[in-house]
Amino acid sequence: MDLKQLEYFVHVAELGSFTRASSVLDVAQPALSRQIRLLEVELRQHLLTRNGRGVTVTEAGRLLLDHARGILHQVARAQEDLGRVRGSLAGRVALGMPPSIARALTVALTREFRQRLPDAALSISEGLSIPMQEWLQGGRLDIALLYNPTSSAEVEIEPLMEETLFLIGHGEPGHDGQPIKLAEVSELPLILPARPNAIRTLVETRMASIGRKPRIALEIDGVPAILDLVADGAGLAILPHYALNSAASPKDYYARPINEPTLTSTLCIATSSRRTGTLTQQAMLDLIRDMVKRVFPENAL
Repeated sequence: MDLKQLEYFVHVAELGSFTRASSVLDVAQPALSRQIRLLEVELRQHLLTRNGRGVTVTEAGRLLLDHARGILHQVARAQEDLGRVRGSLAGRVALGMPPSIARALTVALTREFRQRLPDAALSISEGLSIPMQEWLQGGRLDIALLYNPTSSAEVEIEPLMEETLFLIGHGEPGHDGQPIKLAEVSELPLILPARPNAIRTLVETRMASIGRKPRIALEIDGVPAILDLVADGAGLAILPHYALNSAASPKDYYARPINEPTLTSTLCIATSSRRTGTLTQQAMLDLIRDMVKRVFPENAL
């Protein structure tokens, strides 16, 4: 067996699908299947059971999966240790962030990453919290910033900052800063992301707690698009205040704090509990904590 075969096997086993693993690895599915078959032939064991919905791991496959994760981790650590001989860490980090956070953090985070870890590689993906949690569990991401993640034995969660959500409208500057009750918000036409989305789930849950439900005018994913529609008069949005930085002219919008109850969303750092982080990944976690405190000093925990 070789390391590439082990890497392929781990991805297929964790994602439960040759198709998904092929997409993540950027390897043609026939080539991926051939390498897994060669591994099974060499070990004289069936590692995966194919079915119409994907694959499941056999008893032998579960045993190899534990060993393969350890082997690949040790290889990554060896590469990092060799990089340290040259004076710096040289591993790779795959980071996922929600679009609104990515817009606020990416430039500053990337600049600091290059300064602290000049020989390391960084990959940044944008996505919604629920899909990114799946990417994390499947090995596509090493670290993810997630809003209000659901608890899971496979994911370790660390609260990073807490955001207050505002009712966002366009024009009418006299409204800016004026509190509004959540019950009143429920009567207004809202532009919200489609499910699954952390803010959408939070709004629906909080409104249900007071016997209300949102009046949804439009379902749109993407903060810039939502703000454009607000400016066009299609409805109002519920977003953190810094999301206005995504607008072409932030000063033309107003933000009203929501109360009774307030809406707060927690951003967390998430890592896989199944894979031990490398030194480069640990350094990246420290960098993210520092940058959040610097960029969002009032919200950081």
